Amino acid sequence: MNFWEYLGTSHQQLLTDAYQHASVVFQCMVVATLVGVLVGVATSRTQWAGNLATTTTSIILTVPSLAMIGLLIPLVGLGVPPTVIALTLYGLLPIVRNAIVGLRGVDPALVDAANGIGMSRLTRLVRVELPLAWPPILTGIRISTQMLMGIAAIAAYASGPGLGNVIFRGLASLGSRNALNQVLAGTLGIIVLALLFDAAYVLIGRLTIPRGIRG
Repeated sequence: MNFWEYLGTSHQQLLTDAYQHASVVFQCMVVATLVGVLVGVATSRTQWAGNLATTTTSIILTVPSLAMIGLLIPLVGLGVPPTVIALTLYGLLPIVRNAIVGLRGVDPALVDAANGIGMSRLTRLVRVELPLAWPPILTGIRISTQMLMGIAAIAAYASGPGLGNVIFRGLASLGSRNALNQVLAGTLGIIVLALLFDAAYVLIGRLTIPRGIRG
């Protein structure tokens, strides 16, 4: 059976796995974005706090994904929980780092002007600082998403959802007639999803970032 015949006979399962893969990455990115931006806001004002946040999330990213999921299994079991926790933790670094950089790059004159018209700290943050820091934050989100697309495949080790299951089945049955087809289908599926997500982020950037800031 060639690759196209395999796709024809297995497309339903592949679409289900692709949906689960995209869904878990999207949900983890929402959580990672919220946590990452909050950490960036909390630590951007002081040098040591920003360095601590960046260093901590950098250390998390250095832990091999297979080891991370393996360590989480005894704590939360198999399936979705270890997948969500691991992906959320891995997604933090680019968002935290870019949020700190973006917030520190806001023109102090604009902050002074906001203070001058009586804006509270929260209002200034929401209406002035975060919108101006949004371009680098969005870049961090894009980088995190691309990383998580690949890392999510390892979730199959813990019976997690996604296209990693297709790849693992193929690797476990190397030598059989569909083994390479499974590995190729899972890999190409992840690449296609990564490209679709990135295209969506480009569109979001065009809709939310003023042309002058976008350059």
